[in-house]
This record gives sequence, structure tokens and C-alpha cells, in this order.
Amino acid sequence: MMTFKSLFSMAAAALVGTSMALAQTYPNKPIRILVGYAPGGSADAGIRPLAKALEPLLGQPLVIDYKPGNAGGVAMEMIAKAPADGYTLYYFDSGPLTVAPHMGKVTYDVNKSFTVLSHVCGSGSMLVAHPGTPFKTLSDVVTASKREPDKWSYGTSGVAGPHHLSGEYFKSVSGAVLLHVPYKGGGPAMADLMGGQVPMLFSSLGPVVSAAKAGKVRPLAVTSLKRSNAFPDIPTFDELGYKGFESVSWYGLMGPAGLPAEVVTRLNRALTKVSEDKAVMDQINATGCDAEILLAEPTLEKIRTDSAKWSKVIKDANIKPE
Repeated sequence: MMTFKSLFSMAAAALVGTSMALAQTYPNKPIRILVGYAPGGSADAGIRPLAKALEPLLGQPLVIDYKPGNAGGVAMEMIAKAPADGYTLYYFDSGPLTVAPHMGKVTYDVNKSFTVLSHVCGSGSMLVAHPGTPFKTLSDVVTASKREPDKWSYGTSGVAGPHHLSGEYFKSVSGAVLLHVPYKGGGPAMADLMGGQVPMLFSSLGPVVSAAKAGKVRPLAVTSLKRSNAFPDIPTFDELGYKGFESVSWYGLMGPAGLPAEVVTRLNRALTKVSEDKAVMDQINATGCDAEILLAEPTLEKIRTDSAKWSKVIKDANIKPE
């Protein structure tokens, strides 16, 4: 007669066998990678070298699936509802996890809806000035804005974006008095800076490269803790006296909640291999996003730290969604 103990042993053996089989067979078909923005942007630039490096390590194609909308929120909703089998992942940016929940109601639970796999790369903002302004240093900006509080402003790509948060964070720690001028995108903002319609801009680093080389803008400081690979001669806010100042928009890889441990282990091994490949890391760096592949726990800590920081900045500056 089959006893309960025998049945339990058989069930346990079957579970172990299934787990081993999954570990050995995953992945056995293409993996879909969601991207929350349209092709051609910074998210697209970053996922391409990462996906190309992961494909031979995983033995399957990685198919990039663009799902733009709601600043990455559409793709967030999709990955939260995806099957937890490892065949749908999301190359996410930090905003929907660390900023959006403090701006209004979201349809996902930051702590329960996802399996966070890794941080991939991060990029600070840069404060740049028009060459016709008197600003050659960060100190010049603070001093002038306090002396003439109704005169100076800074532009960004939009309300509650990473550059707006950088600007308000800077104001809160420096006492600078600056009016925020939001644009509908980084392109129009940069055009107005170069044309002299706005004196300063908190910008992504990529658009600054050619403009700075042409002498059309003057880079002052970057908001990452480390100097940017793209601008090694430009100091950080931290170096200039604002200790611990960090405002970085970053990308990572996640899946839906409940990814099997065996799948996570397989993906972790591949991501670790990529992190050891200098050529791939250089390719990611070249996109303007400084590569640093971190696995789950340090990535979760970044989410917690950034969420607390931006919650305070948003509340103190009374930032409201458009």
C-alpha cells in the first residue's frame, strides 16, 4: 500500500526533477525583451549591445519589443501581467519605480509585481549654460541666482522628468533661486539653449556632446557621483562641494513576480559574464549610459534609496504631473 510518506517522497522527487529539467532547458525558445520607449532613444541604444552579448550566452535570440507610452508605464503594466516563465523580460528605466509612484496612482506594486534582476547602466544629467551667460562654474550660478532671484531660469525636457528632478534637487541643496522652464522634449530645450532663449539646461549627456564640441553650450557639472565616461573633464556636483549629490536615471532588467529560482540563476550567470566583457561594457558606455551591471540586491537598494530621495524632492518642490 502506498503510504503518505511514500507519496510525499515521490512528489518531492518530481519537483526536484522538474527544477533540474528547467535549469537545464531554459531557455529553449526566443526571449522577448520589452522596451518602454520608441526605437532610437537611449533605452533602445542600451538594450542592443546587452541583448547581442546575452544571446550566445543564453543560446537563444532576444527579440526587442517596443511598447512606448506613459513614460515606460505601459511596458511596466505588461511585464507585471506577463507569465513568470522567463520568456518575457523588461529593460526598464528607474523612473516608473522611483518617481511615478510619488506623482500619482500606478497600477502595479513596486515591491510585489516584479522580479528585479539587475542594474545595467546609469546616466546623470548635466547642467549646461549658454556661452553668452556669465556662468563658468556652478558657484557662479548659485551666486548670481541669489543676487538676482527673478532673473535666472533653467530648462528641461519636461515636468517630473529626471532633469527636472535634478534641477529641483540642486535648488534644495544649494539655495539657488531658479525658475523651471519645461519643454516638450530634450530637442526643443537644447535648441532654445543654443539660441539663447533659455540661459541654462539640465540635459541628458548625449545631446550635449556635439553642441559642446561646437562651442554652442558650456558644460558646468554632471549629477552622477562619478565623472561621465563621455565627459571625463567635467566635474561632478559632489566634487564641487555638494557631497553625496547624485541624480541618475538608470536602466535595468526585470521580469514578472515569481520567476523560478532556476531561471533567475541562469540569467544571473549570463549577466555576470557580460559584466566581465570589457568590449561589451565599452559599447554600453558609448551610448552615454555608464555601464555597471549589478545583480538583484544592490539594484533593489538603489530603488529604495532613489524612491526615498525623489519622494522628498517631489513633495518639497510641490511637483505636480502635467
